[in-house]
Amino acid sequence: MDEDINSMVIEITSPNIIDTYITCPAQFNRTLGIKLPILVLIVKNLKKLFTLEVQIMDDKNMIRRFRASNFQFVTRAKPYICTMPMRLDEGWNQIQFNLADFTRRAYSTNYVETLRVQIHANCRLRRIYFADRVYAEEELPPEIKLWKMVGNDVK
Repeated sequence: MDEDINSMVIEITSPNIIDTYITCPAQFNRTLGIKLPILVLIVKNLKKLFTLEVQIMDDKNMIRRFRASNFQFVTRAKPYICTMPMRLDEGWNQIQFNLADFTRRAYSTNYVETLRVQIHANCRLRRIYFADRVYAEEELPPEIKLWKMVGNDVK
């Protein structure tokens, strides 16, 4: 239970960020097959090393990876992986990744689908979801907003 947002969360912590992660799907011979291009994560900055990785398929039928980390300082695009910095503010953050735009800019190809998502240590995770576009906070259903309305108060 996170005391700031009074909600259940998943906490992933370890001094070893490489081997400590959650992944979806859990079976490595399966894929998500999600075609929505916007990936949204609601994560809490624990002021420790944190990284996430997204595996996608592009229109050249190539598997590509994007890895964002709060300890990277420059973006590097190689044929199969693009690493990039991710700045986290103190406390809770809503991170939006436009996978279609990233794929076009890093690989000069078109995004087709997301195959896998891995969230590595160290963070608290409230939500992960995909969307067809970026939505304004007032357009979101209550269950995926960071702050819930209770009566006239924001909680």
